[in-house]
Amino acid sequence: MLFDKDLTISITPFPLASDTSIHTLFSNIAHLPGAILFDTCQSTKSDGRFNIMVWGPLKTVRASNGKVEVINQQNNAAHTVDVDPFKAVEDQLHSQLSGVVVRKQDISKAKELPFLVGVAGMAGYDTGRYYEQLPCIAENDYQTPEFEVHLYPHSIIHDNHTNETFFCALGEPALPEFINDTSTGDFSLTSIWTSNLTQSAYVDKLDAIHNYLRAGDCYQINMAQRFSATYSGSSWTAYQHLSQANNAPFSAYMQLNNSSILSISPERFIKVKDRNVETKPIKGTRPRFDDPIEDTKSADALLDADKDRAENLMIVDLLRNDMSKHCEPHSVKVPALFALESYEAVHHLVSTVVGKLKPDTSPLSLLASAFPGGSITGAPKVRAMEIIDELEPHRRNIYCGSMFYMGFRNDLDSSICIRTILAEGNTLYCWAGGGIVLDSQPEDEYQETLDKVSKILPELEKLSDQN
Repeated sequence: MLFDKDLTISITPFPLASDTSIHTLFSNIAHLPGAILFDTCQSTKSDGRFNIMVWGPLKTVRASNGKVEVINQQNNAAHTVDVDPFKAVEDQLHSQLSGVVVRKQDISKAKELPFLVGVAGMAGYDTGRYYEQLPCIAENDYQTPEFEVHLYPHSIIHDNHTNETFFCALGEPALPEFINDTSTGDFSLTSIWTSNLTQSAYVDKLDAIHNYLRAGDCYQINMAQRFSATYSGSSWTAYQHLSQANNAPFSAYMQLNNSSILSISPERFIKVKDRNVETKPIKGTRPRFDDPIEDTKSADALLDADKDRAENLMIVDLLRNDMSKHCEPHSVKVPALFALESYEAVHHLVSTVVGKLKPDTSPLSLLASAFPGGSITGAPKVRAMEIIDELEPHRRNIYCGSMFYMGFRNDLDSSICIRTILAEGNTLYCWAGGGIVLDSQPEDEYQETLDKVSKILPELEKLSDQN
């Protein structure tokens, strides 16, 4: 154990200068492996109240190519464990933080704040391979691991509602002194964006999916294409531009050893607080328009679209089933079905499923059981994942995985990593896809993938032109 049992968590005000934002603060550490920012972009959607930044992890759970390792960051010692990735994280959380309490004078403030200390990181889509036997057809051309989650003894949390910032730490509160470093800088694309599928190839893949649907293999299958471009400069600079252009409530930035994740996600996967569970699947998309009349027509068309409602309902049923395995009997409900949420680039249909976690069940067990999210696989899930691996040329890595945190009090929040970029080496990877059902029109589905990245790929071209 890295901590003494009597260590307490302190919560200390961390005043920011009037010209300092959470982005400014994070810029000092964005280049450090293990640095993560969970960024609500001050969105009014999905409880966009708190931003959380973490850095300087003590332990790491990393999974890659079927091997799960635990790394002690203090001496870089690593050992392999014979458990699945989420179980390895839970074991570390409990062994290191059991018995830790909040300082008496901070208990009231602690009830308001999420996380404080705990685990945070990324679980890529291919984490699903540690739980299901899946084919190995799609090319895996990434250096980035499939799963990397860290244990953090401290955090900085910014409250967007009150504009207060707090430093939360185990042990005596010594406020960090951040020194300007090499995180900021210019960003430039050095090539055009290209896809791993031509439009005709994408349409051919959809024809193959329709054959599977007619044969009864699945009811719905998610199909994506991957865009890539080379770049130079700061991926953190690129993230800041994208977050300001999109205001997505589940945005996040994570620096790994040899790559970084720029997630501009609008979608919550699973949230757990006081055993109350919530998931908010997105299924159904229409483009936004500058003309208010055209924009309203687009939103109304989505609300009235039987196809999109049917797709959404399929995924709601799948997630109800996933949650029911870990929630108390009769507690799983659907308080909101087919609600309209409008983002910078697109309108979405969003449903909400809630439940009450069983007292003897960990939020991480629920997350592992539901992983990857049904909204980005299809249904039935495992057969859909098999077909995805057959038809998509490359594995997904972080795309359709999750960025998540869980504090020592078992409060968890997680995203679905759509609208997400992986920056690896000098290459950016960005994906877009959609759920395919029998009455999907290939040309419409292809256009939908372009709509989804219309505030990402062109925005980086725009940023590149400025530099």
